[in-house]
Amino acid sequence: MIGVAILGATGSIGRNTLDVLERHPDTYRVVSLAARGDARRLAELCLRHRPDVAAMEQPEAAGELERRLREAGSPTRVACGAAAIEDLARDPAALVVMAAISGAAGLRSTLAAAAAGKRLLLANKESVVMAGNLLLAAVRAGGATLIPIDSEHNAIFQCLPAGGRIGERPAGVRRLLLTASGGPFLDWTAGAMALATPEQACAHPRWSMGRKISVDSATLMNKGLELIEATVLFGMEPRDVSVVVHPQSIVHSLVEYVDGSTLAQLGSPDMRTPIAQSLAWPGRIAAGVEFLDLARIGSLEFRAPDRARFPCLGLAEAAARAGGTACTWLNAADEVAVQAFLDKQLNFGDIPGVIERVMNDAPGGPMMDLDAVLGADASARDRARAVLAEYSAAARRTSA
Repeated sequence: MIGVAILGATGSIGRNTLDVLERHPDTYRVVSLAARGDARRLAELCLRHRPDVAAMEQPEAAGELERRLREAGSPTRVACGAAAIEDLARDPAALVVMAAISGAAGLRSTLAAAAAGKRLLLANKESVVMAGNLLLAAVRAGGATLIPIDSEHNAIFQCLPAGGRIGERPAGVRRLLLTASGGPFLDWTAGAMALATPEQACAHPRWSMGRKISVDSATLMNKGLELIEATVLFGMEPRDVSVVVHPQSIVHSLVEYVDGSTLAQLGSPDMRTPIAQSLAWPGRIAAGVEFLDLARIGSLEFRAPDRARFPCLGLAEAAARAGGTACTWLNAADEVAVQAFLDKQLNFGDIPGVIERVMNDAPGGPMMDLDAVLGADASARDRARAVLAEYSAAARRTSA
């Protein structure tokens, strides 16, 4: 039995991972589950999958989880705090760690799993964007195996030649092409997008995702973060990674080779495919996914992204070229701006402007250690909150 720890169990990636694992009870065992604050949902998952231990970052949530499990007679032990989640990432009983805690909050536990030599299934792209060099160093020092879970990067991973090392440019590869669905506002005018509501931004036409990543998809920032991630994971220069809009979300990304060949990975828009591929690699297991009917699909559409309506893509490309601190600041500014939009404190159309103003103040230089990364992240968040306060003051003056 292969022990699996799922960090971020209550999110869409965590739930899809549990769905795949449940289909193979003779091969995998859920050792531990972790989440930030949804005690009710984590309790339900614990009762269904019976992990040895469950951890919650927030103390109040951990207390509620403890109460719910004890009332149900569950033997699952409850742990509390960010350090406890890092312990789960290092637990010798877990050979596989699904790193699916979103945002900067998932950085420490992702690094802990890498340093402990796990098979690291990486769904936390922010770890790569914020601290890619530190993550690669931890993978190499710990002897970990890193497999990306993002559908785009997993597609690239599947299309690359065998025998390559994560973080090194693959032999014979000319260019990587990341596909983007275009999100819910693909054909909206700029004026309509500017006034879009959180509910509209989160109504993704193809994927079922968390609210933050759904907004990132709507602004195309998600694709920009994925571009940065691709440069780190596959050792590519930013100029050698391109984005193409593909509304059907059937082709999940492509690898272009120097001989003119282009390899693509196709599949239904279902995250259980990359999850199953990563769990079983280099083998394959059933994922419960609907198989493609190409005759029914008929045709596949591709188009260039509209950079005027989606300026976040250009901001991310600029950060990728600058590297280091710029990427950390970009991620932090985006998290603050998106949360303000979800809290209805910022218009959708102002998200890129907040990020750009923060990025104008980003210092240069590489990230040498975790303290430097966390310090840069905190400074960027402070600057983003200051910019938001200026936006709020301007809105009050306008309304008056």
